[in-house]
Amino acid sequence: MSSVLFVCLGNICRSPTAEAIFRKRASEAGLDVVIDSAGTGGWHVGATPDSRSVAAGEAAGYSFAGQAARKVERTDFAKFDYILAMDRENLRNLQTLAPEGYSGHLGLFLDFAPNQSIREVPDPYYGGQDGFKQVVYLIEQASEGLINRVSEHS
Repeated sequence: MSSVLFVCLGNICRSPTAEAIFRKRASEAGLDVVIDSAGTGGWHVGATPDSRSVAAGEAAGYSFAGQAARKVERTDFAKFDYILAMDRENLRNLQTLAPEGYSGHLGLFLDFAPNQSIREVPDPYYGGQDGFKQVVYLIEQASEGLINRVSEHS
């Protein structure tokens, strides 16, 4: 069984959206995958996802049920085969935290969306609702590529 951790800054917008979307898409693909999300910062620990993320995700058919923000822990590197950052800043933070010899895949989530010209999922927190819709779209694109990768290595 594979395991995937999605990571953004506060774990209230991008990474919980990725968790919700990938959970549904992986289930539809028949994959047995452990899926979670976390943030590199701990400001929102215990909080539910941002209401704007939930609205955009639910409008597209995804559920955020049971999600609560948490901070990335060093033990996550022993638990997850794929640790995927939403942007380069969070990837750098994860690389600093990763134990030497981590054998999983640590990288940018949008690397799994080869037809996208951008490599980072933009943080919609300070923008309008269109930013949250764009996040859903980009994550859907990357989810398909990740499902293909996980399927190949299962």
